[in-house]
Amino acid sequence: MADLKILAVSGSLRTASFNSALVRAARKHAPGGMTVEVYDGLRDIPPYDSDVDNDTPPAAVVGLRHRINAADGLFIATPEYNYGIPGVLKNALDWASCPAVGSSLAGKPIAVAGASPTNFGTVRAQLALRQMFLWTDSRVVGKPELQIFRAHERFDEAGNLTDETTIDLLQRLLDALAAQVDACRPS
Repeated sequence: MADLKILAVSGSLRTASFNSALVRAARKHAPGGMTVEVYDGLRDIPPYDSDVDNDTPPAAVVGLRHRINAADGLFIATPEYNYGIPGVLKNALDWASCPAVGSSLAGKPIAVAGASPTNFGTVRAQLALRQMFLWTDSRVVGKPELQIFRAHERFDEAGNLTDETTIDLLQRLLDALAAQVDACRPS
């Protein structure tokens, strides 16, 4: 595997978020040759407005698009709110998907995961993300799926992922993302 740069995004703004902890775990448990950079500017992205998505979009949006374009792939950890994607994450991805021609998400390899204290993990939010990425023509990793249910039992109080089975699944997902990146590279 060549050196890969992955941009990791947590769909949560909460300080003690399990999904932000999952992003940090991805950085810690990334396979050799993969660097995981954490995107922490979600709070700075304004609501999508096509009237200002022109030659000079907001600086936070320019930064987001640049970081996505510079990355070989994305790792997205999403919570589930009301059976769906958190608004702040959907908003950021709406900005990233524009303009349709030249979108930073077009053809981008993406791994989706999520953590939740409930018994169902983030199944529905991940499904909604996968559906959205059909439109953006992103290359989403199909398997393994990583829905961390009862997350409070898998992370310690400092936010470290401690469950060995979950760590193994995370590593397998990151390996699959690396393979997806390699498959998408021009020959």
